[in-house]
Amino acid sequence: MNKNQSLPWDHPRFRSWIAVARACQLMQQSLARSLAELDIKPPHLDILVNLYRFEGISQQELARKLLVGRSNMSMLLPQMEKRGLIERRGDARDKRVLRLHLTGEGRRLTEAAMAIQTDLIERTLSDEPIEQCMATASSMERIITVLLKDLSDED
Repeated sequence: MNKNQSLPWDHPRFRSWIAVARACQLMQQSLARSLAELDIKPPHLDILVNLYRFEGISQQELARKLLVGRSNMSMLLPQMEKRGLIERRGDARDKRVLRLHLTGEGRRLTEAAMAIQTDLIERTLSDEPIEQCMATASSMERIITVLLKDLSDED
């Protein structure tokens, strides 16, 4: 590399990207530690929260929302079903489709986990003005849009 070329870490956007990645990684680690008392991990919480919000979602729709492959779903869902947190039911119109539902225990656990997650977010971001939080969210949503478009263009 010649002297006129700058290195990636010399760019403000690179610094921003690294900061976001590190914050995300540390938040996941903190969340995992906090959820340990409930004997679940962040990927379980992602599933539970989506089923809480979108009761009866199909496995395929859930995998798409979580940006994971069906193989990841096929590993986690049976564990959660065995624990009595979720149920898989056939679709009334299409027998090939399985719909996912929280059990009563799954709903209770999800509510406890969401309280833990919300507390962590509040503790982490309590010094940030709401306007800054909203600006950060807008920036991340724009990045998500670009990256999702890139992924769909590859398919």
